[in-house]
Amino acid sequence: MRIGELSTTAGVEVETIRYYEKVGLMPAPERGANGYRSYSSQQLAHLVFIRHCRALDIGLADIRRLLEFSNQPDASCGDINLLIDEQLERVRSRLESLQALEHQLQALRSCCTGNDAAQGCGIINELANTAADQTGPLSDQ
Repeated sequence: MRIGELSTTAGVEVETIRYYEKVGLMPAPERGANGYRSYSSQQLAHLVFIRHCRALDIGLADIRRLLEFSNQPDASCGDINLLIDEQLERVRSRLESLQALEHQLQALRSCCTGNDAAQGCGIINELANTAADQTGPLSDQ
């Protein structure tokens, strides 16, 4: 199959496929006499594997490691578990950051009744006051 069909079937943009080839995540496809890339069903499966990893927000370096493990059927899966444990920790850390952001936004939202003109909007005033507190008095220099 050609790259456009691979892209549609796998749900991955053509430029992303080319990037994966460039950085070595995807094996280089054969090229026909016309110069077009020709992909196999094995390469499709490989790309779907990468796409699934990316959907789990696994980074390219870790995907590379997972692909290496998948090519070593006798390797211990303890290292794979460790890699996923590390990803879980990164996700948990981001969740904590997002929860803190949610609390900040809720506090900001509570500053506005929604009935005032923008000039008297509590959100705008709070953002301006916080910015002034962090940068000091604003001046036109």
